[in-house]
Amino acid sequence: MKFRWTWCLPLIATVTLAACGTTGGGASKPGPSGPAGDANSLTAYHWKLQQAFNPAGADDQTWFLDSTKAPIELEFIEQRAVVKNLCNVMSAGYSVEGQRLNVQRPMSTLRACADNQLMMLEQKVARILPTTKQWNVQLPASAAEQPRLTIQFIDGTRWQLQGSPTPQTKYGGKPERMFLEVGPERKPCSAGAGRHQCLQVREIRYGDNGVKTYTGQWENFYSEIEGYKHQPGISNTLRIDRYKLQNVPADASSYAYVLDMVIGSAVEKPSK
Repeated sequence: MKFRWTWCLPLIATVTLAACGTTGGGASKPGPSGPAGDANSLTAYHWKLQQAFNPAGADDQTWFLDSTKAPIELEFIEQRAVVKNLCNVMSAGYSVEGQRLNVQRPMSTLRACADNQLMMLEQKVARILPTTKQWNVQLPASAAEQPRLTIQFIDGTRWQLQGSPTPQTKYGGKPERMFLEVGPERKPCSAGAGRHQCLQVREIRYGDNGVKTYTGQWENFYSEIEGYKHQPGISNTLRIDRYKLQNVPADASSYAYVLDMVIGSAVEKPSK
């Protein structure tokens, strides 16, 4: 599935200022007590905005909507900074020079958005991203802590984001890419010591030209797919990252399945 991209406007030209300043004031939430992270730690985690401060150092809630909306999420993937949980997925090239973080003008998918507040937040993010000035990652000292990313912008605005491991960090190694079609309803199945409701799936394969070349048989899926929430009555075609697990119990799956993208959906009429 290909996305169309367009330049987000209005935007500010890429800023590449040296990280010579210090972060501003503001009452930060308690952070991790471990060592500072290097540039690789940026790509090792999903970063969710936890707290924001305005140029004067005061807490700034304008970067957050109501409690039903997920906070801004930032990922660093293949030299691109990707922003999620807005109307559209936003993407911008980036580079790291020591503690200086240079972010280019972002591009965005073109999904219509009926939520005016969310659209205004998206435009605000698009304006500030190219003014990124410096970054710092503080790693956890124990399993009870989570890493923290601090980003400061040229006007003194500061974000603090909390990290959770990416699947590659969590499971190690590179995943196998595969496609699964998930049927509209779960069905009873036997898994281990009890009865469960299993997803119904079949494997789909595509050629390099995007044409479907193979459709497998429907079967019970005894695992779950991280990041996928099944809605009864709707079938979905999913792009999946499958990770090989090590040292798993004999009755457990040898793989972890992580949703990469929903590439197609259809509402199924109930059978009579």
